[in-house]
Amino acid sequence: MIRTFRSGSALRGTLVPPPDKSLSHRAALLGAMSAGRVQITNYLDSEDTRSSLRAVRMLGATVDAHEDTRRSSSAGAIVIRGPGLRGAASGAAIDVGNAGTLLRLLPGWLAGQPVGGSWTLDGDASIRRRPVDRIAEPLELMGAELDARSGRFPPLTVTARALRGTEYVLPVASAQIKSCVLLAGLLAEGTTTVVEPEPSRDHTERLLARAGAGIRRAEGRLSITGQDALELEAIHVPGDPSSAAFHAVAAVLVPGSSLVIEGMAANWTRVGFFRILQRMGARVIGALEERANAAAAVEPLCELHVAHGPLGATRVTAAEVPLAIDELPLVALLGCFAEGETVVEGAQELRLKESDRIATVVDGLRGLGADIEATADGFAVRGTGGLRGGTLHAHGDHRLAMLGAVAGLASRAGVEVVGMEAAAVSYPGFTADLVALSRSRPVE
Repeated sequence: MIRTFRSGSALRGTLVPPPDKSLSHRAALLGAMSAGRVQITNYLDSEDTRSSLRAVRMLGATVDAHEDTRRSSSAGAIVIRGPGLRGAASGAAIDVGNAGTLLRLLPGWLAGQPVGGSWTLDGDASIRRRPVDRIAEPLELMGAELDARSGRFPPLTVTARALRGTEYVLPVASAQIKSCVLLAGLLAEGTTTVVEPEPSRDHTERLLARAGAGIRRAEGRLSITGQDALELEAIHVPGDPSSAAFHAVAAVLVPGSSLVIEGMAANWTRVGFFRILQRMGARVIGALEERANAAAAVEPLCELHVAHGPLGATRVTAAEVPLAIDELPLVALLGCFAEGETVVEGAQELRLKESDRIATVVDGLRGLGADIEATADGFAVRGTGGLRGGTLHAHGDHRLAMLGAVAGLASRAGVEVVGMEAAAVSYPGFTADLVALSRSRPVE
């Protein structure tokens, strides 16, 4: 699908962002692992999160879904009655679609099922390029049996074995690897400890705390012991900061814009990008969670007011990357309009996303007139006051598709996005929301 996004369309009004994708995946898995009925409200309905629901059904869960009439069709309420912590049905061939989170979290639950169970995980062409060796290493240290193509790529076969607790030091900060190991720790004998070099998204820890798993959190260390059962009753999924970020950047870049974002997650491990945005001088007003409150089990919400204004360059360091990983392409776009040179470093994980997001973002923005260059672990962009416009290829990457749309609104001549349908992976209503917030019709 080719869509053209025209310049000069200021954003005005209120945005309720779609439900959080990361938390929706985790809610589906923890719901299926729990004893009894778990109600999940505001569950994201997207291509990725449907993959998680299909997976838990194949593993023995029942999922009753109905549309939440208070919201758009992209949000719903579901009830999951799962097989419990150790009751996953064996033998399933699970298609994860494009869902990297599902690919990396689910093996943690499956690896410690009763001995003899076996499952194969596979997905689309993009998933087949995404490595799984980083989850295989800690799981195999715990006694798991995994077999991947070329030792590194899907299809991935998991054969259940008795697991033992271990201490694992993450080579890089990764919420997905951390979560996988913690889920395996629920089924392992003894204590499992994960050591993080830097903080990363903590949705899994919060859900485990709410489920009574007795997770212990200290500075840089997370420990959990084997459990007999999990007990969750209800989960509410807040608005996704990663989705809201695209509209927020459009409001910052397009003159005359003023946007209110309601119901967005304020979890400090998810709003690193908004702290970067404020540091660049953007007009972003609202209360974001402080790190001091990170031991909480609940997901806090916030309301933000974002408006157009001048920007200054910044440097994003490796310590900040895990807390803004999905929004770093937007930092590159902001750097095109900021005074000075904006640099992102320590972000080599971007090369392992749905596309090589260092290469595709740099090539895409350069084609629109940006003064930008790739580095081994990030990029550097020199502000020139704006972008010319042109054509940007999404390469099947939802974040790149939405980046092109926002660049079109902020450019002088507009941007034609080739492959706009990729946005449906995480945000099916993205274009409709953009049109609704625009003072003039920005899309052809």
